[in-house]
Amino acid sequence: MENFFRRTGIDVPEPVRRFLQGEAEGGLRVEEYRDGNTLVVRTDIPGIDPDHDIDISVTDETLHITARRTEPDVKDLPGYRSEVRYGEFSRSVPMPWGANPETVVASYIDGVLEIRVQLPEHPGGPATKVHVSRGRNQSPDAPENYVT
Repeated sequence: MENFFRRTGIDVPEPVRRFLQGEAEGGLRVEEYRDGNTLVVRTDIPGIDPDHDIDISVTDETLHITARRTEPDVKDLPGYRSEVRYGEFSRSVPMPWGANPETVVASYIDGVLEIRVQLPEHPGGPATKVHVSRGRNQSPDAPENYVT
């Protein structure tokens, strides 16, 4: 497809070109793993300024990552061609039960954003055994003619 655009001289805007080439995804690709009692989420975002181009927040037990990459000023120069994705990218990652949002730390080294979240030493609370009765539902809210 790119060769077609280049041969015909059609100037196609970057988002349209990416869509036609099957690159319509606007999300960040992440790798996620546990390192002991720490959840580690990593994503490659080269060529940005982490102080201005990355937003990380935690709401409703979900880690939200947003990053922005702006096109360089050289895009109007003759012969400019780019396969780099520009614009805003985001991803939401559910945090495991018991993860403390106050422990989220992030670092950006060599184009890789790494986010670490402390997990509880004993995930989940103690299990509660539920008794299964035979016969009628014993719930006080159940209708009288309701049979389980």
